[in-house]
Amino acid sequence: MRILTGIQASGKLHIGNYFGAMKPMIELQENNELFTFIANYHSLTSSTSSELLRQYTHDAAIDYLAIGIDPNKTTFWVQSHVPEVMELYWILSKFTPMGLLERAHSYKDKVAKGIPANHALFSYPVLMAADILMLDTDKVPVGKDQIQHIEMTRDIATKFNNEYGDIFTIPEYIVSDEVATIVGIDGDKMSKSYGNTIDMFMEEKALQKQCNKIVTSSTPMGEPLDFEGCNLYNLCSLFLDNDGQKELQERYKSGTEGYGHFKKYLKELIWDEFVEAREKRAYYEANPKIVAEILADGASKARAIAKAKLEIVKTAVGLI
Repeated sequence: MRILTGIQASGKLHIGNYFGAMKPMIELQENNELFTFIANYHSLTSSTSSELLRQYTHDAAIDYLAIGIDPNKTTFWVQSHVPEVMELYWILSKFTPMGLLERAHSYKDKVAKGIPANHALFSYPVLMAADILMLDTDKVPVGKDQIQHIEMTRDIATKFNNEYGDIFTIPEYIVSDEVATIVGIDGDKMSKSYGNTIDMFMEEKALQKQCNKIVTSSTPMGEPLDFEGCNLYNLCSLFLDNDGQKELQERYKSGTEGYGHFKKYLKELIWDEFVEAREKRAYYEANPKIVAEILADGASKARAIAKAKLEIVKTAVGLI
């Protein structure tokens, strides 16, 4: 089964990226044909600095490899290194009704959050469709907020196939209910766009400082705390199995610990989770040529598939 995942190079990767995409990705590469890319074209919707975009792309590549992406099992590349996706994006635009894009929840939510409205942000789902359809993807792991984008991809592909034959594979989405939406320090969805993240590879003191910013209730020290709906508890539980979650619930109900204790506990959970990854990250940081070679090899493999698919599409629509 061919599975595709991607992540924007729009800031340092955070624990929402890890649990929502990266950790499941590591598991998927064991028994599937996994394709993973750094979506730097998509990142242009929010990028304001060319220097930062280059740095974020580099950092994302290192972070992926540090967490466990294996280039011997996964095709791993940078989106802009496979330019065929932009040609397909334009062709698919013809098969994308305006009304379909106008109904996009993600676009409305981002504009409401203050992100400037522009055509790139508006047509984001079409480029996402090109990413997916270019590789004849079978399934795409997403959070609940991205399900609509996969449905839009299916609509676009179906519209194209109805006119030119069964050229595109109709993809399906994969959603893990347990990690469908990772909350940020403010209780909203964790997102670089919202500035409410906890980065994966922060220095220890900075990590504790960020954990201390997590919004909690005003229940005073000495009274039982309610773990249900608690933003802090939800973040801690990501790192715990069922027994660990039950133990944490009892600590909440005991009334002997306050939110400050649990913020320190969360910091420890995060710090311990990434011990091995921090070591691997240091290795790749010190060996940028190795990272560049991995990305170039991945782009070569992805581009071979993309070129073949694009030729079929261009022939179908009459481009010579």
